[in-house]
Amino acid sequence: MTVHPLQLDHLVIAARTLEEGADFIAAKLGVEMTGGGAHPLMRTHNRLLNLWGGAYLEVIAIDPNAEPVQTPRPRLFALDDPARRLRLEAGPQLVHWVVRVNRPKQLTRWQAQYPERIPTVVALTRGGNAWDLTVPVDGTFPAWQGAGEGLLPSLIQWDTSRHPSETLPETGIALKSLTGFHPRAHLISEQLAWLGVSHLLQVEVTAGTPVLVAEFELADGSIVSLGESAESIEAAKQAEVAPAKATRKRAKSKKTGDTDAVNDTANDADTPEDTAEPAQDEPAQEHEQ
Repeated sequence: MTVHPLQLDHLVIAARTLEEGADFIAAKLGVEMTGGGAHPLMRTHNRLLNLWGGAYLEVIAIDPNAEPVQTPRPRLFALDDPARRLRLEAGPQLVHWVVRVNRPKQLTRWQAQYPERIPTVVALTRGGNAWDLTVPVDGTFPAWQGAGEGLLPSLIQWDTSRHPSETLPETGIALKSLTGFHPRAHLISEQLAWLGVSHLLQVEVTAGTPVLVAEFELADGSIVSLGESAESIEAAKQAEVAPAKATRKRAKSKKTGDTDAVNDTANDADTPEDTAEPAQDEPAQEHEQ
């Protein structure tokens, strides 16, 4: 069987602390995270959750116990960015996705050929695992013509014989869909097509903040989503407002009906009863004739 040179490797959940991120995923997906470890160069650590099809979900956070390094570089996935830290105060977030580059394609050679398209490749380790990962110099996310914000994937190539997903417990959880919302969706789509990964991410235009939305199917068949677009938030607000408007409309209609009934009663009371005056005029008419 021919393996596509590029395939989904993992999704990234950023959190203030590893415990907060793991608790968030356990509450959302109903499964505890396992495995993971420390990334000495980046001074971060993670926990993992297996997904069906050879991918996994990663929760990553700053490692408070990391050893200092001589020349520290910005941490992965904008974890040093004050704006990112502020957003994480509201809770863990789906911030990024990573694509696996399968051999015989060489990630380092590919990047050297197209440095304007692919960020610098950095060698990383975690325990007995080793891999190459594309990391922008500022530690944020890959971008094309200024558009990225987590929607363009990092590229990874493993130097270990077994992929991490093969060592994680089965969960029965599958990624059903992955959608990226961005104001400049055409640039995101252009770079995805150039990379050859358009089949992995659906791209939609949004007037709001760029965001990734992942939909998972759990072992019991239920569907759970991570990430919210401006459109989905607005739709949820409208759904909440609609019943309230309907209730007010029904109340107004009832009030109007009651008022009409009262007015009808009042009109009936004010209307004089018919008299026999025409009959009284008949003799007069005969006399005139």
